[in-house]
Amino acid sequence: TLIGGIWAGLAFSDEKVPRISINVTEGVIDPVLVAVPAFVQEGSTSRVLTSEMAEVIANDLSRTGLFRAIPERSHISRISNFNAPVQFTDWRAINAAILVTGSVMATSDGKIEVKFRLWDVVSQKEIGRGIKYDGTVDKWRRISHKVADEVYQRITGEDPYFDTQIVFVAESGPKNDRKKRLALMDQDGANRVFLTGDQSIVLAPRFSPNASQILYTSYETGKPRVYLMDLKTKRVRAFNNIDGMSFAPRFSPDGRRMVLSITRDGNTDIFAINLATGRRIKLTDDPAIDTAPSFSPDGSKIVFESDRGGSQQIYVMEANGGSPRRISFGDGRYATPVWSPRGDLVAFTKINRGKFHIGVMRIDGSKERLLTSSFLDEGPTWAPNGRVLMFFRETAGAAGAPSIYTIDVTGRNMRKLRTASFASDPAWSPLLK
Repeated sequence: TLIGGIWAGLAFSDEKVPRISINVTEGVIDPVLVAVPAFVQEGSTSRVLTSEMAEVIANDLSRTGLFRAIPERSHISRISNFNAPVQFTDWRAINAAILVTGSVMATSDGKIEVKFRLWDVVSQKEIGRGIKYDGTVDKWRRISHKVADEVYQRITGEDPYFDTQIVFVAESGPKNDRKKRLALMDQDGANRVFLTGDQSIVLAPRFSPNASQILYTSYETGKPRVYLMDLKTKRVRAFNNIDGMSFAPRFSPDGRRMVLSITRDGNTDIFAINLATGRRIKLTDDPAIDTAPSFSPDGSKIVFESDRGGSQQIYVMEANGGSPRRISFGDGRYATPVWSPRGDLVAFTKINRGKFHIGVMRIDGSKERLLTSSFLDEGPTWAPNGRVLMFFRETAGAAGAPSIYTIDVTGRNMRKLRTASFASDPAWSPLLK
């Protein structure tokens, strides 16, 4: 099957390998030690490429907090033949529980063929069966992420999320004159590209369900307006038929509609717009500020924030409107709700007693848990498997600046993402195709 320029042939064994297991529901987890030696060079493949692919795979796994990669300098064995028997005693000697072996062969037409195998070192058995990926050389990082996804999925039983992208606001300059541009990067911070210039403030980029388009808000005309960009052509569509200010857009799960806030005559309500016909439906009708709508994964409901009760709180309503039901009842104010891809949780920003938090609650408002606390944490976005959240944190003071962080839904393993500039307002793509 041709998927995004990469050929993938998958074959799995029915054999069960019970020795390696990770309980990803617990708050404290001892990472599984994994060894990812440099892939074997075949043909004219460079040593640098084979080492870098192994490094990307190891880093993907390590960032989950569920695995810890053993540095290559600690390896006893050197894999020089992909098909040779594995010397398991050498890997057990350095306490590796999981071993990833692979090979890379360059072809004459500028492509590479990547094979990999996953091994349970303790039982000395292969976990599943080998996989082969073909693609152009410039896709080597995507292939590496796909290998890491396969390892992660086989060991944890969770859906993958490494072969994804992040759209965000890249920021530069002093705090009182910050330049903002839309940018796109891989989930690990690599391959950053700019999507817009820095002449206008941009906010709230959001991916379409197939990751081919983004919605965002721009002040290009002097007031907030929603735009749609095709990521392949970079062609931008303006919604000129929207009267008033428009902002906080988000796609429906089928990609056919968007929900957004529109302010007219001093009142802000939520609307749904059919992207093909432009037909507009008003979903809320209240003198309060209704904003930040987000669909449930099945498209049947919308969660949003509103101050209709006297302060910012989270409400849920049917996707076609109707009477909203409040679900947040803790101390403080609640903002930027976003429904989990699994459908079981809503993530949010909470402001209470001078602190900002990223938290999650069940869709009925129960079991609220705060995952972070700082001067300013805001804008949660879900990984496509619903296991990890990304958000941005801004530091205090005149030199304060935003950075992007990730955290597991359990509240553990918070990590700062390395970016080439200040970064805010991230949105996580679905798995790439």
